[in-house]
Amino acid sequence: MTRFVNGSSIFCGGRRTMHEWQSAAFAVCPALQTQRVRSVYPTTMIPDLATDPATAGADPAEITFADFSLAEPIQRAVAQMGYRVPTPVQAAAIPIVMSGRDVMAAAQTGTGKTAGFALPILQRLLPLASASPSPARHPVRALILAPTRELADQIFVNVRDYAQFTSLRSACVYGGVDIQPQIAQLRLGCEVLIATPGRLLDHVGQKNVNLSQVQILVLDEADRMLDMGFMPDLQRILALLPPVRQNLMFSATFSEDIKKLAGSFLKLPHLVEVARRNATAENVSQEVFRVDRSDTKRSAVAHLVKSRGLKQVIVFSNTKIGCGRLARELQRDGLNAEAIHGDKSQQDRQKTLDAFKAGETTILVATDVAARGLDIAELPAVINYDLPYSPEDYVHRIGRTGRAGASGMALSLMVPGDERLLEQIEKLIGRKLPPHALEGLPERARGGADAEANYEARAPRSRYAESDATTGSERAPRGPRPSRPSFESRVRSNLPGCSSDRFFFQPYEPSAAALAAAQAMASDASAAALSGRNASPRAGSQRRPASGLAALLGGKPALSNAAAAAPAPDA
Repeated sequence: MTRFVNGSSIFCGGRRTMHEWQSAAFAVCPALQTQRVRSVYPTTMIPDLATDPATAGADPAEITFADFSLAEPIQRAVAQMGYRVPTPVQAAAIPIVMSGRDVMAAAQTGTGKTAGFALPILQRLLPLASASPSPARHPVRALILAPTRELADQIFVNVRDYAQFTSLRSACVYGGVDIQPQIAQLRLGCEVLIATPGRLLDHVGQKNVNLSQVQILVLDEADRMLDMGFMPDLQRILALLPPVRQNLMFSATFSEDIKKLAGSFLKLPHLVEVARRNATAENVSQEVFRVDRSDTKRSAVAHLVKSRGLKQVIVFSNTKIGCGRLARELQRDGLNAEAIHGDKSQQDRQKTLDAFKAGETTILVATDVAARGLDIAELPAVINYDLPYSPEDYVHRIGRTGRAGASGMALSLMVPGDERLLEQIEKLIGRKLPPHALEGLPERARGGADAEANYEARAPRSRYAESDATTGSERAPRGPRPSRPSFESRVRSNLPGCSSDRFFFQPYEPSAAALAAAQAMASDASAAALSGRNASPRAGSQRRPASGLAALLGGKPALSNAAAAAPAPDA
């Protein structure tokens, strides 16, 4: 079957040859002829496609979004957002996605991967758009899965802006917030659904969404999505989708294990790599500073922010507890810092992010939950307070700066014991990061062996013989400590007019009658135990005698059993 869109033919189904795939891609986008796109399978390797003499050797910067033959509503939205020249990953991926092939795209962070799949998806769904208000006319046709709430919300904002002049609807569902507004949004219908796996399965279990008509599946940040923690949920979602569909995977990093897992559901995918795999942006300068102790890293962060005049910076920590503690310590140092991590509610996280994007917060201390997909305009620098345990996370962390061609700084702190983590990062990115000392750090915060030696060299301070720093004379030993005054004298001195009777200052001593009554009570209790009278009293039995406690406190002496049983004399 062939569908014609804006005068260009797109193969949408059926069996086709490799030549037909190339012809379809050329017809949709002439700019594809200047790109080198290859498949993950050597037997289906596509050769250099720059065969048109008119476009061979053309400068990729001359390619514009108008060359993609996008529909007029989408083209108008792209122009309104200021897009003119596509990034390399967009120029390579958009024509392939529009042709209907499965795609694995690996590119550096900040290169516009979201537009690389969102624009062709909207182009393919536009012929199916309906202006009807009925939810039945707006089924879910494209499903985009993201690992974090922040990334899902960012993708939703971009898709909504791209489709603002069309009849296509989009929705976003993620955990950590009230589910009722999401249910109301899903009941209105949407062609494009952006979701996190856990909340999507919640909606499927409540029958709020139907995935039987999904034609396109997108896994953004696929390396995290295919991690062992996401695989069970992902397998359940894949079982709910139609077997015939287009699968797209976009990420900044792809390991060999991830590619093997992706081969289980991708069908002859094109591998789009516009740069060396797991590479970092060249416009981001990377530096590693060595500190001697872990407790001096907080002072090092404050020194870097102040010495380099950073107006905005993201500081990454490996743990949630360390993230919150570092933010509080920076606040005590007089810096405007806030923390964001997984233990905070979605409302608090979104509020913190909005304040940081608006420039109200200088330092955003975050865990790796913020390293995926956050797009902060013109962020000058990021600081790795802790080197990440996974080297792929280092690529995503420093990808928060230097986006869209801007320059940025990636500053990392390491302590003794982090050498193995640094070696793994250097092996992944393919470059050396020699650590060096941090200049200008205050001596009191520098710590290390010099400070410990100075501490050991100090003379011990004696309690009874100390050197007077001002006169140089030897102090006399301290005398015995004076005794503390008695309670009676302190009361009389502090409360003038109080009684001087010693009765009020003596402990309580029971009288002879009270002692005798207590002894009689004890003898009666022992006698009752021997005769079996210690059982619970029946209804109508004689009342138990009064306790001996009252007698001990100076009250009425308790009566013996015989006296209690005797009738009272007549008046």
